[in-house]
Parts: sequence; structure tokens; C-alpha cells
Amino acid sequence: MQEQVDILDERSLDISEFFDQDLTNQFEYASGSIIGRNHVLAGKNNQDAYQIVKQEKCITAVVCDGCGSGKHSEVGAKLGANLVINAIADLLNQEENQDLEIEPEFWHLLKLHLLRKLQDIGSIANADMQFVNDYLLFTIVGALITPRETITFSMGDGAIAINGKLKQISPYPNNAPPYLAYGLYKPEAINFEIRDRLPTSELESLLIATDGISDLVQVEDIHQFWQEARYFKNPDAIRRKLAILNREEAKPDWHKRELIKRSGVLSDDTSLVVIRRFLAVSN
Repeated sequence: MQEQVDILDERSLDISEFFDQDLTNQFEYASGSIIGRNHVLAGKNNQDAYQIVKQEKCITAVVCDGCGSGKHSEVGAKLGANLVINAIADLLNQEENQDLEIEPEFWHLLKLHLLRKLQDIGSIANADMQFVNDYLLFTIVGALITPRETITFSMGDGAIAINGKLKQISPYPNNAPPYLAYGLYKPEAINFEIRDRLPTSELESLLIATDGISDLVQVEDIHQFWQEARYFKNPDAIRRKLAILNREEAKPDWHKRELIKRSGVLSDDTSLVVIRRFLAVSN
């Protein structure tokens, strides 16, 4: 049975007992999202979404970014985050032993599972291609933590940091990522890309983010999000930090006798999820 991750009990971990421990006793998480300045000016909604869910031997996190040109891409992003999380859980529940290494076939099955779900949604809505373009285009960046290994994956752009090392996934040509829904027309054209794979015993911190983080890294040291305890103690702390950065300000210049306006620094919607080991040494 799935359970939404909540406040976790902080305690030290004896690595020698690693495989006997529930993952939720080893890791804590923080998350947040903010609408970008450009979307505010255009009267659009925040088109990002994220989900974090745990089972007994699995922690899964996903961020999704709706296609900017879609009229209602926030719908697809929210559906997508939920669908990916639940599809991973369904596939893992079919495994006799979740400690086994996750094979490449898992990601192919995950893609097919998700495409069937999108087909079901399309059938209910009597959808045509325009509906898909308006509602169902979104990127995916995710992390899967099992007792044995940690895997980060993507379908589209965004960013991932493992143990303090940030890697931004470059934008795709013509700003056209391989959206999952393209697989409704040509399944072989889209696939999940595995970005990192490491033993979970070596994992200290992890971040996944939508591509809006590209503005964030220009003005802030993102190490703070997994190093500072305040983000894990207050579930709204990351959102509040992002909101402060995106607040418009007007300050008087007494010498010039004019108001100097400063716009928010995050032009695009920005969402991130951070996971770290309890009492981890800062990276």
C-alpha cells in the first residue's frame, strides 16, 4: 500500500544493517515549486508538478514540466507526475524480490504502461491530436531509490544532482523534448534515459528539478537545498525561498529621484525535490 511521505524520524544509520532497514528511516526529503515570471505576465498557471511517494522498500520522486506552448499543459504535468509514480509502484509490486537489480526491460515496460494510461485518458476525452498537444505534453525527471540501488531517469530536459554534483540536461533541438505522449503515435521514438545508477549505500544527497533551475543556479548556491536543515524541517521552506527570489521589488533611487524596479529572477516555472540521508555530511 502506497503512503505519502511525511515527516520522518531522524536517527543515525548503521550501514552494516543497511539491507535490514526501511528506507524511510534512512532518508528525508524536501520539495517546492514556483510559477515563473513569464507565466505570471502571460496569465498562465504553473505548468510544473511533482510527486514523492514511498513504499516499504522504495522511494520514488518525479518532477514534470508541461509543454510551454500547450494551452493547458499543467493538466498533463499533474497527471504525468501521478501516473509515473503509480506505474513504478505497480511494476515493482510485480517483482518477487525488490532488492534485485532493476533491468533495462523495466523501463520499457514502464513506458508501455504509461502509454496505455494516456490512451485511456484520451479515450475518455474522445481526444484528437489537438487535445494531446494542449493537455498531455510534459517532460519527466525522476529518481527511484530501492535498498539495493538508486537510479535517476528522464524523458526530456531538467536537472539532476547526485551527492552534490549537478548535471543539467541540455535543451533539445528546436526546444522540442521527447514528450511521452509522442509515443501514442510512434512508441519507438521515445524512451526513458538512465542518467545515474549507483548503490544506495553510496547515496548521500539527490536533487531532481525542472529546467527552470537554470535561472536559479545563476543567483543561488543550490547546495543549500540539501545541506541546510531548515528546508527539511519546514515543508514550505523551498517554495518560500523560490517565491522570495521571484518577488518584484521597487526601491527609490534618491539621487536620480526615481523608483528602480527589480523583477523576479526565475523566468520559468521552477520545481525541485531534494532527498538526503539523515545526518548526512554536507557535500
